[in-house]
Amino acid sequence: MSIAALDMAASRFGDGKAPFLSARRVAELLGVTLTELAGLVGVARNTLTAKSGARKVDAALSPVVRILAMADEMAGGEDRAALWFKHQPIPGWAGKTAYDLVREGKADKVLAYLEAVRSGVYA
Repeated sequence: MSIAALDMAASRFGDGKAPFLSARRVAELLGVTLTELAGLVGVARNTLTAKSGARKVDAALSPVVRILAMADEMAGGEDRAALWFKHQPIPGWAGKTAYDLVREGKADKVLAYLEAVRSGVYA
């Protein structure tokens, strides 16, 4: 998936008319509270809902949204992607899920894994 295609797929996580990602939309898809989402992406809970923190939230949510968009393409749906993100252990990471790795600040590793799977490396 090209960067432009990934950005388009991720655009459905937008916040209505605003050009930023919606923390509520991501939290709903993952089935987590805003407090849990804040812990996942490493920002304060209040930052997720403050208009003044929109750019910071956008930057924090971007890796999660990109992972979900890639997983959606591969799994065949948002709900399946969310289930994979939260519950499917990633090979080579001692039983850790994408959720666990993102919480540890390793979203880039999850994206690299998904890219490798898509390329057929781990298939």
